[in-house]
Amino acid sequence: MNFIYFDCSAGASGDMILASLLSLGVPVEEFRQVLKKLKIRAEVEARKARSHNLSGLRVEVRVRQTATERNFAEVEKIILNSNFSLQVKTQALKIFRRLFQAEARVHGQSFQKTHLHEAAADDALVDIVGSCWLLEKLQVSSVYFSPVNTGSGYVKTSHGLLPVPPPAVAELMAGFPVYSTEEPTELLTPTGAAILTTLGKCLHSRPELVYEKVGYGLGHKELKHHPNVLRAFFGKMESFDPARRVQVIEATIDDASPQLLGYFLNRALELGALEAYLTPVFMKKNRPGTKLTLMSEVDKIDRLVEEIFRETTTIGLRLYPVERKVLRREIKETRYRGQIIRIKISYYGEEPVNLQPEYEDCLRAARKLQLPLKKVMTEVMKKFNP
Repeated sequence: MNFIYFDCSAGASGDMILASLLSLGVPVEEFRQVLKKLKIRAEVEARKARSHNLSGLRVEVRVRQTATERNFAEVEKIILNSNFSLQVKTQALKIFRRLFQAEARVHGQSFQKTHLHEAAADDALVDIVGSCWLLEKLQVSSVYFSPVNTGSGYVKTSHGLLPVPPPAVAELMAGFPVYSTEEPTELLTPTGAAILTTLGKCLHSRPELVYEKVGYGLGHKELKHHPNVLRAFFGKMESFDPARRVQVIEATIDDASPQLLGYFLNRALELGALEAYLTPVFMKKNRPGTKLTLMSEVDKIDRLVEEIFRETTTIGLRLYPVERKVLRREIKETRYRGQIIRIKISYYGEEPVNLQPEYEDCLRAARKLQLPLKKVMTEVMKKFNP
């Protein structure tokens, strides 16, 4: 299964979510045919466009009749009478339920009596049901999103001029991180907020991503300061751990023996450090010293810090978060003169860009076959064909 991570630095709307998912490779004509299952009079136009010189897909939903007000029961009937899968219907109804609940709280009405205006029109049905179908089509099992830029200023609605974020959006985003920039316009719509908060999980800081491609969904407004684009990062779920955070630990040491430091590097790797290395430095009074650098996931930091103080002579260290990009990797096996050698393959997207035989496997084969290690590694690489 796959994941989607939405970068909401320019907010989000239903049509921007549609466009970003469509631009990941789903044929527009197939999407148009699927929407006929809703049995409403709406058409979808998708075209390439630009915003601040950034290219993407812009989607416009054209309703061929006057948009009507509907209560939840009417929306539910339309969705349940369609021919979409149970998963699509269930997700779409959850999104609409959140919209109605938010509107009911804002206007002090009961859920049953609440009617939606903009959100319940045919274009919102297309946005919400279409997004759920696209996620199913792309085999997306997990949706994540960044803190959301709501915009600023005021927005015209059927209830008059309202501050940004409008009340329904403010209700929907309760408990989720939002922020505002100098763009004097509404960037987050109720439909966009409902889709994100119903189907997705917000990650407060940018996660470590190993993704395959990016979808670009453009909004209809031209913003002053940055592109009006929603980016959808798409990749394999097994290559994404949203809880993964990386930090660097550093300590400068001028009174430890090389034997102690050399031993500690191996110890740090045993404890789960992603990287461990030493760098010669000059310290106070021009004394030669050594900088110890470790890179580690956050859940292993405390144990590594304890071991640094126990195993080295430093009395202080530094910690700071870092971002890193890593290639997707897999291990394959090949046979060389009767010996099994593992090959590490690194991919940039779908392209293999680096092949490396496992050192320990080659060393074992070289000793058993009484061959030079260099010869074994060279011949293994020539023989292997991914």
